[in-house]
Amino acid sequence: MAMSGRGRGRGRLRGRAGRAAAGAVMAMTVSLAGVACGSDSGVGPRDATGSAGPPSSPSPTLEWNRSPDSIAALGDSITTAFDACSLLSDCPEASWATGTSTEIDSLAQRLLPDPAGKTWNYASSGAVMADLPGQAQQAVARQPELVTVLIGANDACSADVSGMTSTQRFREDFTEAMGILRDELPKTQVYVASVPDLMRLWSEGRKSSQAEQAWEFGICKSMLRDPHSMTKDATERREQVAKRVSEYNTVLKEVCSTDERCRYDDGAVHKYRFTAAELSPLDWFHPSKRGQRTLARLAYEGITAK
Repeated sequence: MAMSGRGRGRGRLRGRAGRAAAGAVMAMTVSLAGVACGSDSGVGPRDATGSAGPPSSPSPTLEWNRSPDSIAALGDSITTAFDACSLLSDCPEASWATGTSTEIDSLAQRLLPDPAGKTWNYASSGAVMADLPGQAQQAVARQPELVTVLIGANDACSADVSGMTSTQRFREDFTEAMGILRDELPKTQVYVASVPDLMRLWSEGRKSSQAEQAWEFGICKSMLRDPHSMTKDATERREQVAKRVSEYNTVLKEVCSTDERCRYDDGAVHKYRFTAAELSPLDWFHPSKRGQRTLARLAYEGITAK
């Protein structure tokens, strides 16, 4: 897959305000004063006149909107539905996020009463996390109520493990993209899907001679090269890729957790055990139409969950 140039930016997530350190001391002082005065009231702290003040209220929390009215999709060839319909071609109508095919029942079709004119797909085949800030900037102009993100497989797929995106660089680029979305679209919600389990893909695909032939063209060599080899080097290579994917997912979870309008799928895509029928028979790597439908269902369940 084509690897795009990597630009570095300065976008940042906004931090949350800290709590007042004197709160505990103040509470203790008020409690001791109440005991000294013989007070048995649990109403709350009293002011200088001895009258009870109003009870404290918890800080308001943002409510997650489970029915957004517009969607922008960011990501890589999974979201463009590459090889889902024809060889070496995107098939946007079959995209799990914004597809229009009734065969897929995409996220947009499930969430929006009328998706026409309210969905935009900025995903790009071959994209890596370094490309996400640029995609985020494209989405800003549309002001969608929901942005979906599914990216990271290409960061782990390279000629060899030495070419994988570092976990730190992955974090920096994702943080930058989130910063752009939050700075420009403060009310937009972001749904982040986990990176698929590439080890599971290898384990399932290696059972097929067709998959082996397809993988000879160089798809994700870091994981899929010599699929039947069980030498120490081959095993360690696959384990390094699986470990890096796990680290990527940790980054997605941690960065997303710092944003009140971001929801991570809690590893749903990574945990899902995709079958051969859910992989494209053209390359045994990308999701088939059935696999795209599965991704749409997982996203819908995650976005509409309370």
